[in-house]
Order: sequence, then structure tokens, then C-alpha cells
Amino acid sequence: MRPARLHVLVAVDAEAKLSGVDRVLAALREALSQYGLSEEVRMVETGTLGISGQGVVLAVYPDGVFYGQVKPEDVREIVEVHFLKGRPVERLRLPTAAPVARPGEILGRQTRVVLRNVGVIDPENIEEYIAQGGYEALAKALFGMRPEEVIEEVRRAGLRGRGGAGFPTGVKWAAVRQAPGSEKYVICNADEGEPGTFKDRLILEGDPHRLLEAMTIAGYAVGARLGIIYVRGEYALSLRRLERAIEQAREYGLLGQNILESGFSFDIEVRPGAGAYVCGEETALIESLEGKRGWPRIRPPYPVTHGLWGKPTVVNNVETLANVPDIILRGAAWFRSLGTPTCPGTKVYTILGHVRFPGLVEVEMGTPLRVLIYELGGGIRDGRGLKAVLIGGAAGAFLTPKDLDVRLDFDSLAGRAAVLGSGAVLVMDDTTCIVDMLGSILRFFRHESCGQCVPCRVGTDLLVRLWEGVRRGIAGEEALAWMTEIVEAMRQSSLCPLGQSLALPVRSALENFREEFLAHARGEPCARCQAQGGH
Repeated sequence: MRPARLHVLVAVDAEAKLSGVDRVLAALREALSQYGLSEEVRMVETGTLGISGQGVVLAVYPDGVFYGQVKPEDVREIVEVHFLKGRPVERLRLPTAAPVARPGEILGRQTRVVLRNVGVIDPENIEEYIAQGGYEALAKALFGMRPEEVIEEVRRAGLRGRGGAGFPTGVKWAAVRQAPGSEKYVICNADEGEPGTFKDRLILEGDPHRLLEAMTIAGYAVGARLGIIYVRGEYALSLRRLERAIEQAREYGLLGQNILESGFSFDIEVRPGAGAYVCGEETALIESLEGKRGWPRIRPPYPVTHGLWGKPTVVNNVETLANVPDIILRGAAWFRSLGTPTCPGTKVYTILGHVRFPGLVEVEMGTPLRVLIYELGGGIRDGRGLKAVLIGGAAGAFLTPKDLDVRLDFDSLAGRAAVLGSGAVLVMDDTTCIVDMLGSILRFFRHESCGQCVPCRVGTDLLVRLWEGVRRGIAGEEALAWMTEIVEAMRQSSLCPLGQSLALPVRSALENFREEFLAHARGEPCARCQAQGGH
């Protein structure tokens, strides 16, 4: 077979599925066959190409042309005009400023480590992952490093948990390694329930073998023989691709008994989540895996000594684990060359809201917020002004335009009473009502509170009631003071982060947009609410 003249990468992720990508793929195959281009133009089904809100997205290489909102009826024009005549179809072409994945390139301010293969390889083909250096890190660990050396490399790299807490990964692994007992587990927390967050889903859909390799390395390091991926139940495509990747890895001797004839055995199972936001908390997740109601446990003891079935357990987030193969293969010094001294490496973000190019990006730790919004996100759409940024998901903090130069790493954000959280960056323009935004968050947390502890069960309901009074103009300024007191009590006494974390969005909203809340409390709704018919 002669080399292909063009490669067409088709993003096949959950969003594309909803937008009819299967019909576009069928139309593309038919058109290529009809014009005798099936060998000249190679079509590759891959993961996300990095941009959201554009329906079905195609990338054509080596031309570097990206198409969005592609419908089956558009395919013939693309084939005739572009593939045959060499002229891009401008009406479907995405702007070159969009932060789409480009194989082998650093995208402006992007540095892709975790997302290096996403949107580049076929995630359902293990040979494409291997061709990109996949499973070399596992072989290096099994044949060239003792388990303690693997842990030490991760510790020296300074990898901190990317699920929100930022806990040092090497410290967690060492604790499980040193814990007594021969039965230990590795759990990947892929129960991505934070509103506005979908980075882990796109990693799973676009590069599932990276996670399998990382979990196997973790199992070798801590002395575990079984890994479990707890995936949000709605992530049907992620579940299917993970199961497919596990089957392939077993066929190639990269999972199961006596991996690569090294004497080390490790296998991985996939479990769908229970549909509760609180199951993203590691102890509630473990309870769910054990077949019980997903209620957080009282800590201590911690999972590193008393985890699944009471055994030592590593629980890491998808993005955290996805960094491990490159750390083992390229070394701790390389990883520390990225990011900041106290927060090395990169961070994956989902940029959402009122930006020109919502989507998935990866930048070095310490990158200013301004870069995400105005360079990678393309700035505020429709020429509007920036009003606020909710960073870290629903449990994050509201920032204002004066915070645009804050550096996005654990330590810099802590100085602004904010967190990286789940990596969601929700951008709001000057038409947004922050009172309504906070109300959406409060109602979500009331709905998702498991009800186990009184501070969260009662506190979330009280907060919604007080907010409703402010929103309708029947509660005075004292209601804002009560809200602040309630979230502080919840922060100090709630059993798990669900109740504890509400202090961030409530405090930051009330502090940064106090006049807007006071106006509503006085019965003077903001312009947006007036346009919608008052309160």
C-alpha cells in the first residue's frame, strides 16, 4: 500500500457522537470510495481535537486545516474541493487561533504531556499507542528499576495530585508501599462529577492506554496486583474504550499474569460510578466499590492504610496518573523543568463559557489566567467585557478582571483564596448575573449532599433559602452575613469536601460582587434580571 497523500483525523468523542459523527464518517467513507481516494486519503478516528462547541470536527494533514460543524451533506464538498482540488472549504474552516491539537507541535502557550496523543492517535488501536512510545515506561520500570526507585522518581519529580487537593503523589505511593499486608490496590478516580469539567473524560476517550500503563507502573511500585478504574456512569464511550484497551493490553502481554515475562502480575477492572457527585470523594468512592451507599468515611484512618476492603489503597485522579509514564521514561529532572519549582509539570484545563474557543488545553503550571482566556480561549466572544471567572469548578472561587495575571498553580492561587480544583475555567461576560450563578451552585450542592452529616445536610438547604430571599428582594443585608457564617461552620465541621468547599464560591462571590447582591436584596435586580422580567 502506497503512503497516503492526506490524513483526515476525525474527532470521535462524546460530543461528536451527539452531533452525528457516525453519519459523517459513513458519508466520508462513501465519498472517498466513490472518488477512488480510499488509499490516497487515510481517515483516522481519534479523540478530541481540543475544541468544544463545534459539533463534528475534522483535521486534514499535512495541510493543517481544521473543519467544524461538519454535517453529512458537507462531506462531498470537502472531498471535491479540498481533497481533489486542493482548496479548503472556507465556510467550514475553523480559525487558526483555535486551540486544536496539532501533531508534533507546541500550540502557542500549550505544552502537551498528558494530552500528547489525544487527537493524534486512534485510541482503539494499541499499536498506534506503542508507535508513540507507549509502554516503554512500563518496560523500563519492570526491568530497570526497583519498586522503591519508581516511587522515588515520582517523589523527586514533585508530581502533585491533579484532582484538586494537590497532595504529593510520591508520598502517597510510599505510604501504601510501606503499609503492612500483601493485599493492596490501585484505584483510578474517574468519577468526574464537577460541573463544567470534562478533561478526564477526554483523556480516557483519546488515550486510554496511557492510563493503563500508568496504573500498572503504580501497581508495581506499591506492591498491588489489581487496579480498578471507577468511571462516571454516564461516560459510555470512555467505558467502552477502556474495556477495549484492557482487552488489547492483555492480548499483548501488558496486563495480567507475568507481564512481559517479568514475573510481575497486575490486572485492571472497570467499574461504572453510582451517579452521585459525592462518590468523587475517595472514601465515598471506596464505599461504593464495596457495594455500599456512597457515604464518605471518617478519617483517619486514611485509604493508604485502610482503603478498599480495609487494605492499603492508592487513589489517584486520571490526570495525575497520566503524567507517570513520561516521568518514568524521561526522568524527574525533565518533569521539574516544566512549571514552577513548587508545582512542576503541566495542568489540563477545560475553558468554558463566554469565550470564542471553548475547549481542552494543557499548559505549564504557573501560566497566567490571562493566557488561558485571551490567547487559548480567543478572548471574550461578541466583543463583550469580562466580568468574572469561576476557576476550579462549582467548588472553586469567583475571580475578577483584576485577577487576570494570577499564575495558575496550587501555591499562587492559594494566595488569592482560590484553587485549581478540577481544572474548569468558566468565563463570564458582563451580561452575567453573579447572584444567579451562585444560586445554581448552591442548588447543585443541596441536591448532591449525601445527607450523612448535619452541617452539610442542613447548611446547604439554609444557604439556598437565604439566597432565594436575596434573589427575590425579601431578605436584607443580614442574609449575606448569615450565608458567610454558615459556610464557615460547614468548612470547619462537614465530614467531607462537599460541604467544606462551599466556603470558596460563596465567600468570593459575596466579597467580589457584594453590590450586586445588595441591589437584589433591596429589590433592585441587575440589568440581566430586569430584562428577564425582574425577580
